[in-house]
Amino acid sequence: MNLPVDIRELTKRYGGVLAVDRLSLTVRPGEVYGFLGPNGAGKTTTLRVLLGLLRPTSGQVRLFGRDDGDRSPVGALIESPAFYPYLSGRENLRVLARYTGTGKDRVETVLDTVGLRERGGDRYAAYSLGMKQRLGVAAALLKDPRLLVLDEPTNGLDPAGMADMRALIRDLGASGRTVLLSSHLLGEVQQICDRVGVVSRGKLVAENTVAGLRGGSVLHVVADPLPRAAEVAARLLGADRVRVRGGALELTTEPEKAAWLNGELVAAGLGVSELRVTERDLEQVFFELTGEGGDHAAA
Repeated sequence: MNLPVDIRELTKRYGGVLAVDRLSLTVRPGEVYGFLGPNGAGKTTTLRVLLGLLRPTSGQVRLFGRDDGDRSPVGALIESPAFYPYLSGRENLRVLARYTGTGKDRVETVLDTVGLRERGGDRYAAYSLGMKQRLGVAAALLKDPRLLVLDEPTNGLDPAGMADMRALIRDLGASGRTVLLSSHLLGEVQQICDRVGVVSRGKLVAENTVAGLRGGSVLHVVADPLPRAAEVAARLLGADRVRVRGGALELTTEPEKAAWLNGELVAAGLGVSELRVTERDLEQVFFELTGEGGDHAAA
């Protein structure tokens, strides 16, 4: 199978700065792949190498099984789109269509896809930020690419604009197109992506489905004294399944063990005031993988 994206051991240095460090990832046909990481983690540098805008220091990038530099199957929106402010959205797209040798009929098609057909005749300068971002996606779709690369497409948008962009990306993915979405917004990735690659300090630290990264349910336990409760839980379950966060324990175990654990903690002389099953969200996983925040600490 020729993967839309197959990156092997990619490294990129700027002088003495290591921006991307032996990063490997794959994007499968027809999926929405979330490339997740904090600002400065190396996401945009990776995408620029992928699109041929930067040369790698070492490593290999293959698109649809080829490494010959052909980017024709790819459309991209990297950072903020740039258009002629005095032209309408439709006229800007027609300029791009002539430049790329694309038929005029594609202009109306992509305007319809991004929901701008009715506003296509308005000057670009009069567009809201959300409309400008959608026009950028329309430009990326002009050549009807098999792979769409979007770098932080909701940056700077208000909540309504973010919701519109998420809906658009979901629709693009549902149409069978492969989408590579770079973002630092955890909720965005959790809502629309099939698989996620997490990058930190230029390294890929995890790659899985959202459900796989979240790892199922955990038991949230409030007990006093907390340090002693952590010791007892670690003895019962193993230290690697016990985490202290925000004045409570998070225990990675089956929900069916809740009653047994409660009994063991009480028998050890601990006061258990709360015990409930919770689902780990992507934010928790992100903090654990990247160390970019949160108050978690290993028990």
